[in-house]
Amino acid sequence: MLEKLKNLPDSPGVYQYFDKEGRLLYVGKAKSLKKRVKSYFRFTPELSPSPRLGPRIYRMILQTAQIETIVTQSESDALLLENSLIKQLKPKYNILLRDDKTYPYIYIDLSEPFPRFELTRKVVKGKNIKYFGPFPTGARAILSSLYELVPLVQKKGCLKGKKACLFFQIGRCKAPCEGKIGRSDYFRLLDEAFGYIHNKKRVTTALKEKMSHYAESLRFEEAAEIRDRIEAIEKIEAFSSTDLAKLEDLDIFAVDFNESHGIVVRLFMREGKIVSSSHTLFSAYEDMDIEELYRRAILEFYGSDTPFTAKSVLTAHPIEESGELADIISLRAGRKVAIVHPGRGDKKRLIDLAMKNARELLRQQKRVPKSDLPHKIAELLELERPPSRIEVFDNSHLMGEACVGAMVVQVDGKWDKESYRRYTLDSKDEYSQMREMLSRRIASFGDSPPPDLWVIDGGKALRDLAVALLKNAGVNLPVTAIAKEKIDAKAHRAKGAAKDILHTASGVLDLMPSDSRLQWFQRLRDEAHRFAIAFHKQQRLKKEKEISLLQVKGIGPAKVKRLLDYFGSFETIKKADLQSLGDVLSRKEAQMLFDHLKKI
Repeated sequence: MLEKLKNLPDSPGVYQYFDKEGRLLYVGKAKSLKKRVKSYFRFTPELSPSPRLGPRIYRMILQTAQIETIVTQSESDALLLENSLIKQLKPKYNILLRDDKTYPYIYIDLSEPFPRFELTRKVVKGKNIKYFGPFPTGARAILSSLYELVPLVQKKGCLKGKKACLFFQIGRCKAPCEGKIGRSDYFRLLDEAFGYIHNKKRVTTALKEKMSHYAESLRFEEAAEIRDRIEAIEKIEAFSSTDLAKLEDLDIFAVDFNESHGIVVRLFMREGKIVSSSHTLFSAYEDMDIEELYRRAILEFYGSDTPFTAKSVLTAHPIEESGELADIISLRAGRKVAIVHPGRGDKKRLIDLAMKNARELLRQQKRVPKSDLPHKIAELLELERPPSRIEVFDNSHLMGEACVGAMVVQVDGKWDKESYRRYTLDSKDEYSQMREMLSRRIASFGDSPPPDLWVIDGGKALRDLAVALLKNAGVNLPVTAIAKEKIDAKAHRAKGAAKDILHTASGVLDLMPSDSRLQWFQRLRDEAHRFAIAFHKQQRLKKEKEISLLQVKGIGPAKVKRLLDYFGSFETIKKADLQSLGDVLSRKEAQMLFDHLKKI
């Protein structure tokens, strides 16, 4: 290693520290690899960690047995490569922000004759795309409300039909497919919808009127759906009192930390109003580098295919590398973007507001009673720190039919249902199904970084499979499998009584049924199992409904596809009236299908 240190290049690039077993400890970037890497060491009287290092990094250098470097063309390239490697490889000593979400945007393609609003998490190709957001919460509730409150084209397939459909009959669409509304009048409806997007209070007020109307009409299911939508919209973090109309569209970042936690707060200002916000909590260390935190937060938030709707980015602290970061973001946005630390004026008020919220969120976190269970889990599995984000996998099938997989996610003890994922699988046996599902998850690490821990519903063979797949991908990620206890050849799932077996990196752990650590793993496994079974049943039901349609003489697969394209789902087909079915099928076929659907 000493020889490596003597021959480091005086160039920008990325450096990696490995321990004696080849495990990645740390990834960093430097303007000069030679100067930066050497700063970690003292060379006399013998090679040792520099006494100027903080305690955490000092421990890391003691464990370092190998150094690798990658030279880049520029410091901007080094920034990008560093962030990519940290996200995908999860080095032990890097700061991990755990914010692997890409937030949804509402967008509309105004070049279309009769545009519709849609959700996206990526840049959409088009000459006249307008984005609204990002929305950390409530995006789908807002989208559904737009179609509830404004009679726009409701479904993608609606314009393909030549006749007005069910939505026109119930007053939810103006039937541009039949020419009942012109483009200029339709765009006036869009202006009304834009007003709702910019004014969430106006949306909830209109929805409450709808909810009351449904309740008075004894349409309780629809009223309940509206109620849930109102709650989702009201959860959108917003600061409606902040109104600085003379300011441009801005994204504001603030970072703060105390002795136990750090936080990144993001405020999103659009048209002079802060319309939403989000935050990410993470474990704090004694020698935090605040510039690294900003660097990671900004690069992870603005991915290469993320819509960029702000004109400038404000940071609550100065960043030495703001120029390089701005160049990267400008390249991704396709226009000049500034990253600024304001010292006075209205923009200074915004970063002060962001810091005030960061401090308040940290204060609230401090008041939350802490459980020692995460630390017990870390000790049990010999982890460096308690796992914050856990992904749990299970699969389900019935004799090789409706093969599905499921991933559930827990973050800081709470189920993160927005991160749950379902997988439709081609493989027929459980081992191959798990390999297919885990391989697909690993392939998505670039967009959604690895968690702190994987839990597999299965035994040693499935754990070994997961470890091998991760090793091939070069990812450091602990894996635990939980095997169900068999009683009379049947899986025993009784909580508090099932003596399940844990397969870990240290070997087999046989814990007592009353052990809270085993029960923690059982809760994870049971939630994954519940989610997998629910998806399996849904897929089987979907197949059975399709078979039911195909039982009608003259309704073949091609016509089933046409029906689905037009109505959107089997449930909508089942509820359709005879006239609507006739928009897709001949009169005879529509009558036959209508009579058949009334019987099932």
